[in-house]
Amino acid sequence: MRLAELSERSGVPIPTIKYYLREELLPPGRRVSATQAEYDEEHLRRLRLVRALLQLGRVPVATAREVLAAVADESVDQLSRLGTAVAALPPGGPRDTDGDETTAREAERTAEELQRRLGWRVVPENPAHLTLVSALSALLRLGYPCDVSQLLPYGRLAGDLAAHEVALIGEFEAPTTQLEAAVALTVLYEPVLLSLRRLAQAEEASRRFGGE
Repeated sequence: MRLAELSERSGVPIPTIKYYLREELLPPGRRVSATQAEYDEEHLRRLRLVRALLQLGRVPVATAREVLAAVADESVDQLSRLGTAVAALPPGGPRDTDGDETTAREAERTAEELQRRLGWRVVPENPAHLTLVSALSALLRLGYPCDVSQLLPYGRLAGDLAAHEVALIGEFEAPTTQLEAAVALTVLYEPVLLSLRRLAQAEEASRRFGGE
């Protein structure tokens, strides 16, 4: 398909597609003349992913480029590509910058013990691990409950959700499509999870505190 058709099918304006091409977020089309190129279904799928990352996930252009480069790197195994792609995404919450060293160490111990109790590997350099430590540090500093026993239900639910999501990713056959699906699901399902959690909280609070 030509650029105009790609724009029509994707709903993305031509100038925006050209910007994505310049920023290497979208692979170049097959050149058919000095001024024209052809695009295929791969470009259409990648374009939708770029829009999801930038608009819905609010991922910076530089980070999106890094994620997409990891998705396209066929020189490493599938697990490494998946880990690199997902780890490049922005963290799920703000970092706590007000905690002291003692609180930070306690948060680190709690995060490690929680993951061990869940049977997970502890990878200190994993961005998600660092975000967890920061969140626990803020909870400790502010005096809210966050010991391992209180965190285990969250971890078990997260494990069930992860199993469901990985199964969804496995439904895609092509390795590159699996990676793109992993990135898209990570970005797009986090607001779904947050919204469902808050709806559930409202429902449970109404049952417990709402009286008649």
